[in-house]
Amino acid sequence: MGVGTEPDPISEAHEEIRGQMSFLDHLEELRRRILHALIAVGVSFVICWEFSDRLFTIVARPIISTIGELNFMTPTEPFNLLVKISLVAALFLSAPFIMAQVWLFIAPGLYKRERRYALPFIISSSLLFVVGGLFGYFVAFPFAVRFLISFGQNLKMKPVINAAEYFDLMLTVELALGIIFEIPALIFVLSRIGLVSGGFLLRNTKYAVLLSAVVAAIITPTSDIPNMMIIMVPMLMLYLLGVVVAFIFGKKRKED
Repeated sequence: MGVGTEPDPISEAHEEIRGQMSFLDHLEELRRRILHALIAVGVSFVICWEFSDRLFTIVARPIISTIGELNFMTPTEPFNLLVKISLVAALFLSAPFIMAQVWLFIAPGLYKRERRYALPFIISSSLLFVVGGLFGYFVAFPFAVRFLISFGQNLKMKPVINAAEYFDLMLTVELALGIIFEIPALIFVLSRIGLVSGGFLLRNTKYAVLLSAVVAAIITPTSDIPNMMIIMVPMLMLYLLGVVVAFIFGKKRKED
């Protein structure tokens, strides 16, 4: 076979057979990858804990800039908040390693030439996760907080915000948006494996719109249209970006 010619189907089939794993092997591999990811999160948590006071100040900034202060109800609440903030920060810090474990888990199901996408996948998925968190911090959550508090202020009411409730909501939105921004990376993997195609995704855009509306209604603090659109519009744009990715990188896989 000359250089630049199509790969030999027989050699590809042989490669695929050698790469097959039993169900128990898959479970063992999944256990190993989860364990490695948890270790990475644990190490990142220790690092983030050293900066937990600074992280607290950063995460509290949207509400402090609006009402000036937060309140806590129990003596253990501040400590618990620092643990939660450090844990969420650890997830973002360890994102590249977690995505690497995801890739290593799905890699046995790919051909050798497809595994060259490892580094682009790890980098892009990690960046998307972080960008999702930044979008929530700088755009989605501050807008929602100001929108909600303005109602009480217009009624001449003084807001007394419980710190635990604020941070639980804030961190939930951050993680949810980080995961939502993984849509193009997820579609890339599914299209390479052959589970979805660009045409299939494009034909089912109406269901993506419905799902986006449901997800936006769940993770936004209120169900009002302006807040929902802040989540829904980026989610749909990411889905359409995923459609483009599927058209470019997707392909039909051989039948089992």
